[in-house]
Amino acid sequence: MSDDFNMSMRKFLKQVGVTSQQAIEEAVRDAGGPEGRTYEARAVITVDGLDVEHVVTGTIKG
Repeated sequence: MSDDFNMSMRKFLKQVGVTSQQAIEEAVRDAGGPEGRTYEARAVITVDGLDVEHVVTGTIKG
């Protein structure tokens, strides 16, 4: 893969990580805080023009 492709993909994934963390933190604050709570999380990434659907699941513990 080209350097431009790799840099573009890394920039996209960084944006996904940062904006997702901000959205989750805001939702947890709105719900009253994370103390003692566990959240099951799922992220789905699709790419137009490619036959890909990447799913990541995990647990977020407060």
